[in-house]
Amino acid sequence: MDIEQIRQDIPLTDEFIYLDNASTSLSPRQVLDAMYEYETHYRANVGRGVHRLSQITGQLYWDAHETVNSFINGKDGTPVFVRNCTEAINMVARGLTFETGDEIITTVSDHHSNLLPWFTLRKQGVRVNVIAPSEDPAHASVTAEDVSDAIHHNTRLVAISQASNVLGTISPVREISAVAHESGALCLVDGAQSVPHMKTDVKEMGCDFLCFSGHKMLGPTGTGVLWMQDESIEPLLVGGGMIEEVTIDGYSPASGYQKYEAGTPHIAGALGLRAAITYLNQIGVEEIERHEALLAGELIKGLSDIEEVSIIGPPAGKNRIGVVSFMVEGMHPHDIAHLLDDQYSVMVRSGNHCCMPLMQHLGLKDGTVRASLYLYNTQEEIQTLISGVREIIEGI
Repeated sequence: MDIEQIRQDIPLTDEFIYLDNASTSLSPRQVLDAMYEYETHYRANVGRGVHRLSQITGQLYWDAHETVNSFINGKDGTPVFVRNCTEAINMVARGLTFETGDEIITTVSDHHSNLLPWFTLRKQGVRVNVIAPSEDPAHASVTAEDVSDAIHHNTRLVAISQASNVLGTISPVREISAVAHESGALCLVDGAQSVPHMKTDVKEMGCDFLCFSGHKMLGPTGTGVLWMQDESIEPLLVGGGMIEEVTIDGYSPASGYQKYEAGTPHIAGALGLRAAITYLNQIGVEEIERHEALLAGELIKGLSDIEEVSIIGPPAGKNRIGVVSFMVEGMHPHDIAHLLDDQYSVMVRSGNHCCMPLMQHLGLKDGTVRASLYLYNTQEEIQTLISGVREIIEGI
């Protein structure tokens, strides 16, 4: 990896140390250029015209879907463009048909976006079984055995995050998918934190649905993907662009992703996402994964050497991503984050990270400080963070 070239492509890396990538990532010029080119050279709608601008736009928009499918090895399935991972999960929650007594399994470690859509189904008589992992943060990961023990004959769906946005732990989604299918249940994987940082193969994972956001993988905000093995859900929206035929008596929907993308989509965003994936492919996701593992190892070691710091999550190793949460004894996480920004221009996140049930489970009423890494971060930046935390503690 040519880190210096990557940082030249992303001007914001010159202005501060950005370690909040689990929330949203920075975008390279190539992504912005792709969006600008659309707006200034061939802006038109998709699927609604035979003139040249519409044809160019339609071809590139179609290719953006193909690029996504290739990136996750999902060519046998359907990639639907959505605004974000949250919308993708809600589409599944609203699109599947549930009956009273049906059950959904998820975990206390999951992001609110993989909890609240299922909670809303309780009003329909659906049971939501929230599995709780160990209270030890170093081992707070749900296993396939945990899921197997929780499954009942009426379990319709298992919904789980592949990687925790707080602990950095990686869940065994292939084994969990297999357990779900053995019982006749479907499996949804929240890949918001995994797809940007590790090689993703939906065939190997064996899941029925994979959801992820573009803004966490160098792409624009307002972009995301719902990948489906089968078109087994009803569209969340109906209207222009998603039909094959309409009469006064009804309509027949189109097939493929068009069925689920009613209305004019975020075309510039889709082309920006296409450019982001192209950029990641050129660098190599495996290279990015190795780079982040190196940085995470250095960060965990450096913070662990500070007596007042506690790491909230597993030790450095293969079964984690570059998300490192920690606490400083006697200090509120927000105070740490504010001082790191104010004194060292280091951007981290603090608080509950949209995982309040997990924080309650671990007894962390104020949440944690979280540093989350990506391909443009450097060893020097990691050392700045470690030194900053040490100096903040010494200055108390």
